[in-house]
Amino acid sequence: MTSMTGEAGHVVLPDDAGARLRALRRADRTPLLGLAGPPGAGKSTVADALARQAEADGMRAVVVPMDGFHLANPVLDALGRRGRKGAPDTFDVAGYVALLRRLRAPGRPVVYAPAFDRGLDAGLAGAVAVAPDVALVITEGNYLLHDDGGWRDVAPELDAVWWVGCDDTERRRRLVDRHQHLGRSPRDAAAFVAESDEANARLVGPGAARASYVVTTGRAAGPA
Repeated sequence: MTSMTGEAGHVVLPDDAGARLRALRRADRTPLLGLAGPPGAGKSTVADALARQAEADGMRAVVVPMDGFHLANPVLDALGRRGRKGAPDTFDVAGYVALLRRLRAPGRPVVYAPAFDRGLDAGLAGAVAVAPDVALVITEGNYLLHDDGGWRDVAPELDAVWWVGCDDTERRRRLVDRHQHLGRSPRDAAAFVAESDEANARLVGPGAARASYVVTTGRAAGPA
């Protein structure tokens, strides 16, 4: 197994992770692997671990986060949604789907995707270059298996979607730590997790049943 330590703690990739990544190879276009799961489950850490696994197997891989499509804070303020940042209607889902379709297009040129800077609490346009010869794109976010509104158009653009799971107590602890690191007081961090992050976790939970595979941060993983 391959291990990686990050914000999500100890991540152990199952022994067949490399084989599953290699099975996604396509000769006609760049394959897209999605990682879905609740806030704090460790999606970005698992995405980085999988990208390293792919690179070790000779597959050039790039991670493209869904969070690059967060609406900007001034827009959220104008819409009255700033206090719910991270909810499904605080993203440009149509823009995200359009990006996935561009990435899937055969013979495409280089695509520049946005990233998200947690320190700035803002998206960064054109921060991730995805060249035509990239062998695998890994995209991760809460709502890849959400089936409401424009989010239902995401999964059909992905070649596979895996679920990233975690013990809820540990997941909430990570989230509180994250928000404190970004400047919230312990009390405000705990309140935001309870009122916002956990609402989003409950919302995406049913998507786990639609995933083709599960990776659990901190212990072994297996088929969904």
